[in-house]
Amino acid sequence: MEESQRQKKIAGVLQQDLAEVLQNAATQGGMRGVLISVSKVHVTVDLSIAKVYVSIFPNDKAKELLKGIRSNAPLIRHELAQRTKHQLRRMPQLEFFIDDSLEYIDRIDQSLKGKEDPLKDPNLLDKRKKS
Repeated sequence: MEESQRQKKIAGVLQQDLAEVLQNAATQGGMRGVLISVSKVHVTVDLSIAKVYVSIFPNDKAKELLKGIRSNAPLIRHELAQRTKHQLRRMPQLEFFIDDSLEYIDRIDQSLKGKEDPLKDPNLLDKRKKS
């Protein structure tokens, strides 16, 4: 089902503000050299839940940072509510997920170039199924 205009507008506002909040939190928390970007936000039809897809560079710190982001979700939600209080009446619940699409695209590119062949090495396929 396609998103309504209202859902798209709210997702856009949340995406922009979340990117600023998360990046500021990372730099203030002493995480220099870490890039956090919000690649996609999906808002449910009733506007109660927002699924946030986060891309973290470098990848080796992604799981650790996602765990920290999820544990601080109420604080992040409060900060967003303060930023968007003139645009939104109610702030949706935030659910955070890792966006590994860039890594997936890179793996496809490597396979097409012949560097990794999933037919010869079936372990390459297992990594995608687990996520």
